[in-house]
Amino acid sequence: MEDAGGQDMDGDGDTAAGAAGAARDVPEGARERRGPRAPWIVGVSGASGTPYAAAVLRALLAAGESVDLVVSRAARLTLLDETGAAVRDAHWREDLARWLARGADGRPDAFAPGPDLAAVRYWPAGDLAAGPSSGSYPARGMLIVPASTACVAGVALGLSKDLLQRAASVTLKERRPLVVAVRETPLSGQTLRQLTALADAGAVVLPASPAFYAGGTTAQDLVDFVAGRVLDAAGVPHRLYRRWTGELGGASSDAGGAGPAEG
Repeated sequence: MEDAGGQDMDGDGDTAAGAAGAARDVPEGARERRGPRAPWIVGVSGASGTPYAAAVLRALLAAGESVDLVVSRAARLTLLDETGAAVRDAHWREDLARWLARGADGRPDAFAPGPDLAAVRYWPAGDLAAGPSSGSYPARGMLIVPASTACVAGVALGLSKDLLQRAASVTLKERRPLVVAVRETPLSGQTLRQLTALADAGAVVLPASPAFYAGGTTAQDLVDFVAGRVLDAAGVPHRLYRRWTGELGGASSDAGGAGPAEG
């Protein structure tokens, strides 16, 4: 298959976490890309919280995972509003590189030069004939981050109005891992019922709620905590935040927690 820019995206090369992430070792348990490609599908919906998606993408690539990326039309507007970055089908590679180099604090070069994108395949949200639209397409599972309430409703009801929703429905029917990082507050009763339906169907409902026991002191630390919990739910190794060890006050002696870099 070719992407919207006419480039084949079945890259098998090693990935780099970028200058900021290079200070860390590759996470223990990171995968070597061998055999048929089986990516994680990452869906980005229109909810606020695009830095969460960027942190998940960087960490997946640092862990040696392949990624299929779907950015909804609403997410493009949110991304433009929150970061000033565009995602264009015909220029997605350069746009994605610019987005992933940006930190949660707004610094455009916080993770420059950014990860190697050879393991990423991009699918336009309107392409309902794309690989992830079929259960026979090999995939490890799907992470929706952030997930808007409209996205939650569409997946819970099986609407499949775009590729993101269709890929999520396929993930559920194939009994693959689906993590839904909902980003909204407060939540209506209707949305709570839809989230319960998704949990009953086998999805992991993971509110984008940062915790503070990891000792985070920056916006990036808090973003990385949520991204790390998404990856925990998917079983992907990472070093995005300081894990709880049972020691009270441990974070205060850990120089600010895990720090801003993926790896």
